[in-house]
Amino acid sequence: MAELAEQLRRDLDRYSEGGKLPSSRTLVERFRVSPVTVSRALAQLVAEGLVVTRPGAGAFKAPPRAAAEPTGDTSWQEVALSADGALDVVPRTVDASGVTVCLAAPPPGVLELSGGYLHASLEPERAMAAALARAGRRPGAWGRPPLEGLPELREWFARDIGGAVTAAEVLIASGGQSALATALRALAPPGAPVLVESPTYPGMLAIARAAGLRPVPVPVDPDGVRPALLADAFKATGARVLVCQPLFQNPTGAVLAPDRRAEVLGIARRAGAFVIEDDFVRRLVHADAGPLPRPLAADDPDGVVVHVGSLTKATSPSFRVAALAARGPVLERLRAIQIVDTFFVPRPLQEAALELVGSPAWPRHLRNLAAELKTRRDTLTGALAHQIPELALPHIPSGGYHLWPRLPEGTDDVTLTAAALRAGVAITPGRPYFSAEAPAAHVRLSFAAVAGTGEILEGVRRLRAACDEVLRPGP
Repeated sequence: MAELAEQLRRDLDRYSEGGKLPSSRTLVERFRVSPVTVSRALAQLVAEGLVVTRPGAGAFKAPPRAAAEPTGDTSWQEVALSADGALDVVPRTVDASGVTVCLAAPPPGVLELSGGYLHASLEPERAMAAALARAGRRPGAWGRPPLEGLPELREWFARDIGGAVTAAEVLIASGGQSALATALRALAPPGAPVLVESPTYPGMLAIARAAGLRPVPVPVDPDGVRPALLADAFKATGARVLVCQPLFQNPTGAVLAPDRRAEVLGIARRAGAFVIEDDFVRRLVHADAGPLPRPLAADDPDGVVVHVGSLTKATSPSFRVAALAARGPVLERLRAIQIVDTFFVPRPLQEAALELVGSPAWPRHLRNLAAELKTRRDTLTGALAHQIPELALPHIPSGGYHLWPRLPEGTDDVTLTAAALRAGVAITPGRPYFSAEAPAAHVRLSFAAVAGTGEILEGVRRLRAACDEVLRPGP
């Protein structure tokens, strides 16, 4: 589509103002593309103000754009945006760099070992399209939904969490990121400390800092967050919130050990604190994982846990349907904040989610995904061990979509990331995953965002070239 749009953009020089462009059928035949591609390319030119369309008449070259008005003086904003410091509160810094590295598409020709979502070949595209089509025909599908979410979808999420969680304790949210933002705003006032795993998901750190919170790191090991250090952190800071990912933690892949689950909840309970459970990749289990532990929320009768679960990672970046589950008075605060921020999740998307998870295609997709993720993980770990043994892999997860290699002593992760990009492969530096000083340099390598095992092997080959440049520099 981009190539066709660029060609049409160049061709516009041949037309006078108001001149008619060739018909869509002519463009399809001339450029040998689909009608959809032509439609999207023309829509792009319309959005740029270069073309106007008239129903039944065709597309025409638009009149010249009016000259841009002079730019004003926005320097006053520097004072306004820094006023937090004068109020003696923690400054709110909005830094999206740790998130955009997983959202932005790499340049053409660069292999994506940095992505945070499934490659299109792994998405249940047909099942989602069919679900959306069926949803659109449901009675009332385009009306206003209940503010808390569709009752049937809340019930599905409650059953999925398990334990004593009921549909009345579930709110439907617009994706996991939005749910995390709602939870942090509900549980901690600006300026408060919030305990976070170290390392942890940069998007959550960005949310916390944007809300004026102070992330305090608690180290994790292959068995999850370390209870003794967690208890010390609660005592030293007076924090009332811990954010954790007990299952296939991002970025380490750690799973909270069975003997630590009750201990972590007990520590939080004695501190009078909440645990925000970010259960983000439960549906990205690998085929060899075995039975999964239940969400912490399923074993929490006292309302310590605020649970966040999402369908996005197992479907598509645009399928932004998630659940917030909580018990007790905090539920109403979560509900109120969500309503103020977003009103509700669009009903057609909720209806489509119901159609998808209730279809025979859903369990089939999850089985196929589990097998493919295992194959990709094994391909990446095998290639790293063979070609780049300098990258240490102390833990190989059985779920999720990435590995967390430790770099040799003295290696800079940002320097290696830049060298890898020059070599044609995008990876993620480890530094943004730490809320304080990083104890060692790491990179995160994703195996879900590429087209297949062939791209994984080629990506490792390119990364080897980058390592030769950074780890063994010439004289």
